[in-house]
Amino acid sequence: MQGLLIADGDIDSRKRMAQLFIDAGYNVVVSNTADVALYGILKKTVQVVLLSAVFDELSASELIPLLKRCNRNLCIILISSNESIGLLRKARREGIFYHALKPLAQEDGDEIRQVVRCAFAQLPESDGMLRSGP
Repeated sequence: MQGLLIADGDIDSRKRMAQLFIDAGYNVVVSNTADVALYGILKKTVQVVLLSAVFDELSASELIPLLKRCNRNLCIILISSNESIGLLRKARREGIFYHALKPLAQEDGDEIRQVVRCAFAQLPESDGMLRSGP
C-alpha cells in the first residue's frame, strides 16, 4: 500500500490534506511529532512525506537530512507558505522531491495531488510497492 505521511504541526492543515489524500485512496498517516514520523519511515510504511517548513519545533532544513538518512529513497515534498530562498535552496540540496505551496482550502489541492502521484510513480520498484495505485 502507498504510505503517505503528513508531518505538519498545524492541525487544520493536517486535517485538510489528510482528507484530500484519503479521498484519493492513499494510506495516510498524520503526525505532529518527529518520533511518529521517524517510526513510519524506519518501518518503511511511509514512502512519501508532506513536510511543513517547521515541524515539532525543528526546521525542515534540520529534518530533511535526518529523514533521508532513514530512507534514501524517501520522497519529501516541502509544504510551505512563504519560505526564504536560502531555505529552499538548502532543502533542494538535501534532496527534496518538490516544494509546494500549502493548500488553503480543499479546492486548492490539485497541485499537491499531482505532485504526490508523481512522487509515488518515481519510487524504485525495490520498495515492493504496487504501481497501480491512485
